[in-house]
Amino acid sequence: MNKEFNYKLVLKILGSLLLVESIFILTSAIVSSIYNENDWHYFVKTSLIAIVSGSIFILIGKDAKKTIGRREGSLIVTLIWIVFSFIGMLPFWLSGAIPSFTNAFFETISGFTTTGASILNDIESLSHGMLYWRSLTHWIGGLGIIVISLALLPMFGFSGIQLFGAESSGPTKDKIHPKITGTAKRLWYIYMGLTFSETVLLKIGGMNWFDAVCHSFGTIATGGFSTKQASIAYWDSPFIQYVIAIFMVLAGINFSLYYFGLKRRFDKVSKNEELKFYLSMTTIFTLVIFISNIDFSLDFNLRGIEHNFRESLFQVSSIYTSTGYATADYMNYHPFTWFVFLTLMIIGASAGSTCGGIKSVRILLVLKYCYYEFKRIIHPKAVIPISYSGQTVKQEIATKTLAFTLLFLVSIAIGVVVLGISGMNFTESIGGMVSCIGCVGPGLGAVGPAGNYANIPEFSKWFLSFVMLLGRLEMFTVLVLFMPVFWRK
Repeated sequence: MNKEFNYKLVLKILGSLLLVESIFILTSAIVSSIYNENDWHYFVKTSLIAIVSGSIFILIGKDAKKTIGRREGSLIVTLIWIVFSFIGMLPFWLSGAIPSFTNAFFETISGFTTTGASILNDIESLSHGMLYWRSLTHWIGGLGIIVISLALLPMFGFSGIQLFGAESSGPTKDKIHPKITGTAKRLWYIYMGLTFSETVLLKIGGMNWFDAVCHSFGTIATGGFSTKQASIAYWDSPFIQYVIAIFMVLAGINFSLYYFGLKRRFDKVSKNEELKFYLSMTTIFTLVIFISNIDFSLDFNLRGIEHNFRESLFQVSSIYTSTGYATADYMNYHPFTWFVFLTLMIIGASAGSTCGGIKSVRILLVLKYCYYEFKRIIHPKAVIPISYSGQTVKQEIATKTLAFTLLFLVSIAIGVVVLGISGMNFTESIGGMVSCIGCVGPGLGAVGPAGNYANIPEFSKWFLSFVMLLGRLEMFTVLVLFMPVFWRK
């Protein structure tokens, strides 16, 4: 029987995290001030709203019991992304940078969920402060608001395992420290290290510091918001494009493997089957796109081959890791490649990374499950357990993996129907649904890399906002809140 719901603790944690958000918002005010822009006060006002709201929640929950269960954990994690998005949209909306309330919320939750689906038709018209905040929402939501907060606010005074479990992705969790705050801090240091490294390399490649920081936020968080309407195609620089492509691939790797690598526990890295699968699929699909884009009627030249390879690597890395940056409009590619990109959106990179999608480890486990089922049919009396990275996979994990994969695919089918009914055509519906539930950003047709979501129906924007939340929090965390049995004592 479930214990009484600890609503005071929910409010206390929610309030504490709003204080964290207020600090991030203030950094945007500083950026506006540095560039002598007069919209800094919108960030200050929004920060004050977050501080006041957070303080009220903390006062209400000051006597909360320090016990947290699955119900509280799921609700907190879901509410954080929603509340952060409603607070985070205020600078866009109040300043008139995005005058529509719906559009402002869509853009903001797209940022926090690291989807990168945009409604902006003139990105360069935004101030530096607004562009910085837009990219920062990626970085905050990328590693996970909960993970960042557990690293920064150990004064919570309770075990954060329910929060960490509800927010972090994948069927398995690598424990890199006995305490959950220790794990969060180490992931946080790796996250910052990758961001800093890419920023420096982009500056060396010719970007200014502002663009380098913003694009590093978007890359490491696999978000995809750019400071330019043309995205990365704005910079006709092979160096910059290769740097971003490589860091997108790095961002798609399980972050715990970086820790094991730094600790010289190379056996944990070399035996990881998901890593091998992820890098193999990146290589294979890059070659598929590369070959499909070759025009055999033209003379070959080294420069054209290099450009084709770079573009193929960039597009595959961007879509597979659910980043969404673009150097070309893949809608101009052979229609066969559209199916390839949709497949990559659904698969997603590694669990334990900042990427969306089903995740490569789940796809790998499903494939193994199917293979072993064939073996059991041939040898019905044999006991053939599923193995992964040298360990036997429990039946419970296999069942959950199959259930999640089926739910993910069924949700896509239902979503396409809903979007079609709302007024979107089939190409946009399937592209937008797959892209948003996979937290990718660009879809197909009018919502592809050369377009955006500005002209889709208003209902579709709210529906896709919910879909982005579903995809970011891995379905069950959100959907379980709608189950009456979940709330019974």
